[in-house]
Amino acid sequence: MGKLRLGSEYIPLTDDDMSKTRVVISFAKVAWFTVTLPFLAFVFCVAWSVLYNFEHSTSTHCQVYNFLPSVSAAIGHYKPQRDIWKTAIALQAIVRILVCMMYYRFYKEHVYNWARYLSNIALIMYIVENMSLVTLSFWTSDENYAFHKMSFITFLITSFIHMFLMYYIMRNCRNVTKDWFDAASLKWKRRSMMLNVLCIIIACYFFYRHNKYCEPFVYSMFALSEYGVVLSNMGFHLTAALDFATTRLMVSGNGVRII
Repeated sequence: MGKLRLGSEYIPLTDDDMSKTRVVISFAKVAWFTVTLPFLAFVFCVAWSVLYNFEHSTSTHCQVYNFLPSVSAAIGHYKPQRDIWKTAIALQAIVRILVCMMYYRFYKEHVYNWARYLSNIALIMYIVENMSLVTLSFWTSDENYAFHKMSFITFLITSFIHMFLMYYIMRNCRNVTKDWFDAASLKWKRRSMMLNVLCIIIACYFFYRHNKYCEPFVYSMFALSEYGVVLSNMGFHLTAALDFATTRLMVSGNGVRII
């Protein structure tokens, strides 16, 4: 009879369990999947828009020359980009439920009791961020501009709060000894968060300048800043691969178990 480790407890596996077909997956691969899927979809949407919808996707109200489409234009205005992006976001949103459960388990076991409320807020922000990403992707600016705008603003706010709280918790509120994976994770969390904030500030500047002066290339610089916001957010979420580098998932007829 084998034993399955779950947290600090051992759960015995029956001979019937051991005989069933099962697959053991590194959780790091799951984390990579949740980020790689939207990353590839994002790259495809931008590239396809530039190659096949260049003139329309880069046009603005003041009709000045630009060379890059905004994120909203790239992912939501044309096909097949719109369908590919929606599919990628829907799939990663489902897998993110598992990531959220992993962090809930981690916070419950390894965070000081006095900081438990911070971890709960971080998890709520994680969930709202994921939901707002889904809504801004499925309700594009062409279909419902007000709702898309509200979803995008919600995404920016909740993602920043989540990033800040998670970084603070992982750095200051853990009751376990940190190892190499933790140091690397904290480093990349900090870098991703700082890049995300910087790109948001730069994007706001170029958006204001574009609407105020309507200069050539300025809207493209705004779009490029948007890309930085998207990619830095993905980079932050990718650190889950380091946070759970030694964790495995066993998929069998009885469901998914953490080992």
